[in-house]
Amino acid sequence: MGNPNTHPTPVITTAEEALEAARRIAPELAAGAADRDTAAEPPAEALALVAGAGLLGVSIPRDLGGAGLPAADLIEIVRILAVADSSVAQTLLPHFVLLGAVTGLATPGLRERVLPDVLAGGLVGNATSERGTKHAWDPQTTVVADGDEVVVNGRKYYATGALSAAWVSVLAKDEQGRLVTVFVPRDAKGLELSADWTSFGQRATVSGGAVLNDVRVGADHVVPLYLAFTGPTVGGAFDQLIHIAIDVGIARAALEAGAGFVRTHSRPWFESDVERVTDEQSVLVRFGQIAGRVIVAELALGRAAQLLDEVVAVGPDDDNTALLSAHVAAVKSQAAQVAVQTASDVFELAGTRATDAAFGLDRHWRNARTHTLHDPVRWKEYHLGNFLLNDVRPPRNPLN
Repeated sequence: MGNPNTHPTPVITTAEEALEAARRIAPELAAGAADRDTAAEPPAEALALVAGAGLLGVSIPRDLGGAGLPAADLIEIVRILAVADSSVAQTLLPHFVLLGAVTGLATPGLRERVLPDVLAGGLVGNATSERGTKHAWDPQTTVVADGDEVVVNGRKYYATGALSAAWVSVLAKDEQGRLVTVFVPRDAKGLELSADWTSFGQRATVSGGAVLNDVRVGADHVVPLYLAFTGPTVGGAFDQLIHIAIDVGIARAALEAGAGFVRTHSRPWFESDVERVTDEQSVLVRFGQIAGRVIVAELALGRAAQLLDEVVAVGPDDDNTALLSAHVAAVKSQAAQVAVQTASDVFELAGTRATDAAFGLDRHWRNARTHTLHDPVRWKEYHLGNFLLNDVRPPRNPLN
């Protein structure tokens, strides 16, 4: 399987190289973010920029050709990119999560197909959620064995990253009713992807639908996802940390955009008796309060990612993974609130002119409100409270 990226792809071997690459491309991503939001089209050029920086392979273990970055560095890279363009960052979320499934659960044959494409700049997209099912993790998409192949049939409502991907990972049930994910080449016969994504936020993810009509792939393209959570694991916490990095990145982007607008466009209130709005005491205090919440969320995200790396270093067990999930749930709860509130609060200080669509400041609130709905914060708070009061460990699943 080839990949859509035509840019030369450097080989990144260290965290320092990866972080420097993310910081280097962030300004260019940020410069086009508002236009991509307006266009609501697949961010092909932006993703090519990420691929060309060598960032798509940094989570792959060193012995398989990647940089093998620890979670703390990978999460920081996602946060940096989310400040620049949260839609591009969310497109990378399934990529990094699903690469974990490839390196941890896939057959050697599938690894040998997928990983070289990724190291050459190929993206892994997903086709997971469906409409009309009992819940989000009850797919009706089927995988049926046929000799040394399997046949996949189903319809997906969300397929983040798929339109720009080299590989599309399809959540399904096998003939025993077990959860699996099937890696399908983007150009496979019978796979139809659409750009019918009409959400008011995260518009440039273009998380449109997917239809699979008798799609045939090798039997070794099926990854037994049902095995991922049979024992202690950091998989769910890793997924959530990437989501949190996106929320925190949106909060920082909204804060910086709001501050920039106030410095260059806003006027002081006539009762303040100051020449510049940046000398108005109430504005300074409110910006200090907003910035304080964002900084605390950033620090909490970094610490939670470090905790994941510490669990991996000593080996996951029932106790340390439960504590990790509880910490991540706490940070998720706070980060979601900070993202939405920050993106709203900056308008109070920027003034009426800031609502002009020409400035594009509303996209940060739209992005925050949309992305924080991915999985309910109330369930994170429930699991955290149940763990604290009743010593009931958070359940093992892809979102914990």
